[in-house]
Amino acid sequence: MAPQLTLQAPLDLPPEEVTPYLQRLWTHDLEGSTGAATFTLLVWEPSWLEQQMVRIGRIDGPITGLLRKELLEAARNAVAETDLPLSTAPMDPRLTWALGQKPGSHRSQDLRGQFVESAISAHMPRRLITLAPTLDPAHPLETLVAAYCPLPEEGAAGAACGDVVVLRGGMGALQQSLGLIQPLVDDSLPCWVWWNSSLDEPSEMLEALAPIPRRLVLDSSLGEPRRCLDLMLARITAGQAVNDLNWLRLRTWRESLAMVFDPPSRRDALGHVVQLDIDVEGEHPVKGLLLAAWIADRLGWHLISSYPVDADGLRGGIGAEFERTDGITVRFRLMPVPVGVPKTHPGAIVGLRLICEPEHRPPLCVILCSESGGCMRLESGGMAAMELAEEVVPLPEESEEMEMARLLSGGHDTTAPLLAAAAPVAASLLPG
Repeated sequence: MAPQLTLQAPLDLPPEEVTPYLQRLWTHDLEGSTGAATFTLLVWEPSWLEQQMVRIGRIDGPITGLLRKELLEAARNAVAETDLPLSTAPMDPRLTWALGQKPGSHRSQDLRGQFVESAISAHMPRRLITLAPTLDPAHPLETLVAAYCPLPEEGAAGAACGDVVVLRGGMGALQQSLGLIQPLVDDSLPCWVWWNSSLDEPSEMLEALAPIPRRLVLDSSLGEPRRCLDLMLARITAGQAVNDLNWLRLRTWRESLAMVFDPPSRRDALGHVVQLDIDVEGEHPVKGLLLAAWIADRLGWHLISSYPVDADGLRGGIGAEFERTDGITVRFRLMPVPVGVPKTHPGAIVGLRLICEPEHRPPLCVILCSESGGCMRLESGGMAAMELAEEVVPLPEESEEMEMARLLSGGHDTTAPLLAAAAPVAASLLPG
């Protein structure tokens, strides 16, 4: 994290003085400094995993809200001490709940929301509002305010400044403070709401923070799969601009698959797919379903049915049948596979296999893997009789802040068309 220069130290103010103070700040105290005419970023930042890890003494503070390397390593080590599968991802909400049952009362300084990450500050938010719920439900409301400017050495000389507001306290205190937020959101500027937590949390707070026309950023890898897909689909259907970080992480898979079929000799094979298989880490299928839904939508397949499957000694899979535009059936199967060192978020894709049967040519099998040697299960079963195209997909380890900065740079005020088309198909693929 590269904290940005603040024009003054954060002030701890009574809640009722926050709005008047900010008005005075920009009209009198900072006269001559230009407030950015850009956007408001409103962040729900519980950081439950980090808070629990600090509480039980597994990592040192301060609490920042960032997924730093020490936190992820400690989370992976802690999985072995629970009843959860070893393939449980560090950010799986079930791990945070399990850690919450362990004793501990360590405390640390809480700095959530008090710095502006450099990738985000480069877009000069006019106001960054962070709601930081605490583990202690009785914690009283604290409100902090500071002004900031981008650092000159980052090429931001003369850039417009903004301010930071942090509301910290127990869940009850934050719910009672929602009336403070509306006056802080300038209706003349776009407002992004980053729900940086599980979608299983009480919906009242999400509904209060992210009404239309605010732009919602969520992560469909965090939460019960049906809840994640249904909530995202409902918001898209209602006309809200929805951005899914889980969908953004599919970028390299979509690009790699498109590159495999880019040569003219293979393009025709896309119209003759007969089988699609996707393996994912652990028990969260949403990312794999979104990838399958994107493929189905792009190729014009029609979903006939979906159903649970168990195969190859693996349980909890999903099967489906699609119909191509020429009436031929496409079989789909998504299987959860155990892994030794899971990626950060639940349901990361391990591998993908597409089998095509073009006319007057040998069958083509395309296999994409997240790492070399990671797709042995997909490589089995009659591959010798087919043309084989196999690639390792490069998976960049970018922080959530970098992904958020990419969204802000696009300035989208509608849901990306590809996500809007894939979401309903993915929801229909999930049985039950």
